[in-house]
Amino acid sequence: MKTSTIKLDIIGMTCDHCATSIEKLLSKNEGVTEANVNYPNGSCECSFDPSKTSKEEIVNTINETKNYKVKEEVEKEDCCTTSNQSTKTENKHFDLIIVGGGSAAFSAAIKAESFGLTTLMVNSGLDFGGTCVNVGCVPSKTLIRAGETAYHGTHSNFSGIKPKGVEIDFAQIIKDKKALVATLQQHKYMDVVSDFKNLKMLTGWAEFLDPKTILVDGNEKFTATTFLIATGATTNIPNIEGLNEVGYLTNVSLFDLEKKPKGLTIMGAGYIGLEIAMAYNRLGVKVRIIEFTDRPLRSQTSDITDVLEAQMKSEGIEILPNFRAFKFEKDGDSTIIHCKCPDGSITQIIEKGHILVATGTKPNTSKLGLENIDLKLTEKGHILVNEKMETNLPNIYAAGDVTNTPPFVYTAAKEGSVAVNNANSLAKTSIDYTSLPWVVFTDPQIAGTGMDEVEAEKAGIPFEVSKLDLVHVPRALAAQDTRGFIKLIRNTETDKLIGARVIAPEGGELIQQLSMAIKYGITVKELAESFYPYLTLGEGIKLAAITFGKDVSKLSCCAS
Repeated sequence: MKTSTIKLDIIGMTCDHCATSIEKLLSKNEGVTEANVNYPNGSCECSFDPSKTSKEEIVNTINETKNYKVKEEVEKEDCCTTSNQSTKTENKHFDLIIVGGGSAAFSAAIKAESFGLTTLMVNSGLDFGGTCVNVGCVPSKTLIRAGETAYHGTHSNFSGIKPKGVEIDFAQIIKDKKALVATLQQHKYMDVVSDFKNLKMLTGWAEFLDPKTILVDGNEKFTATTFLIATGATTNIPNIEGLNEVGYLTNVSLFDLEKKPKGLTIMGAGYIGLEIAMAYNRLGVKVRIIEFTDRPLRSQTSDITDVLEAQMKSEGIEILPNFRAFKFEKDGDSTIIHCKCPDGSITQIIEKGHILVATGTKPNTSKLGLENIDLKLTEKGHILVNEKMETNLPNIYAAGDVTNTPPFVYTAAKEGSVAVNNANSLAKTSIDYTSLPWVVFTDPQIAGTGMDEVEAEKAGIPFEVSKLDLVHVPRALAAQDTRGFIKLIRNTETDKLIGARVIAPEGGELIQQLSMAIKYGITVKELAESFYPYLTLGEGIKLAAITFGKDVSKLSCCAS
């Protein structure tokens, strides 16, 4: 009797009993001579008599069940088919191809490995790990903390403490930053997937030829059942005369400069520009910000930005709102920036150091061959996805900054995992960003979750705002640092919290609690009546909740 053997990858198993059930199911086929199903490996090795049954029948038997599905068939031993060409084809086809190498991509790879999916990750541009670890969150927050240390060495909130200054070794700070980035890039990304049996990682530029095929670096084709596009975003460089000729920095190049800049003119006052401005100013760099709108961080209400702007100006940062640069030119080692002023006049700004472009980001969707597959994009070029991370093409998903979703590393990671789950599971997962928390790491920090009052009014929700200045928070008084406030927005019909904004030293540490309150429908009354440790910043949430109905300035300590 001639016998053939196939090896199948099966998804949907949740325990050893599932494996036993599949073995029993296959044994009912009289052509099957032996079936061994391994739950931990998600595999099935099946021997059969080709004269009585076929590989197709075996696969269909599994696929017709409610919970199990064959993902890929790989011939182990077959007297009829074996060739070098067959092996080559197998190596070119994967269950999943991930285009990109950042947080969303690695999260997707981890989920794919748990499903037993053969996966190819194709990455170009930044090193594996993407923006966050290489040129974003990790280096920026490290330099922000370094700047804070230097600042506190020269500034004190207490009249009885006279700081005597600090000595800043700028080159060493950058070297330490580089070492940390390298360590985290290895430990939190590369080491995590180093023992994955089903993952192949490839450095190269991927271009779609059709919905099931990519071309890498113009010469190697790969196919897949499912694709995930997670190519992230990069700095949006404005089209201004002379900008390319004078040379400019972005966060990608700035963070590697070991020689302290003579000065830094930052184009743009979004969160990236503001965080960099405070960090580098505190490290001894003269900083100027040119912003074409009327104030920094225009996405937030003016009461928030007024507090931040006052702090930045007090530290010597020059802020030029409603200035529009229209021409750059070199004059020796200096750069001349021609600007239109708020009153319509023209002025020239001289920068002896560097120009930093921080004018927002754009999704990395160009040169991916997306026009070959008719993938739908938004007006701003982001890949259009729904709450399940699905695109308009059934086998192509997208996640992270390249999509029309909130651009944070933690949302990208969630989206990558959800995309792979939804592509390979009957139980679909949706992402709800109603209570998403976020933080801007300036000093004071700005944090938010849910709606602010402008968004609530636009949505037609009946709302009320409570705003508590930190001068009423005992923790802030004890620290003699009362910069900022806590603002809560509640639905007046339900008393449920629908949004919050905090601007305070370390204010970001408060926002998760408020996010959970929104997510789980906790009322303002419940927030006001809960216990909070005395002399913590978190007590400000209680006081802000009480402020909806009482004047907290007339309450004793710890009173409700």
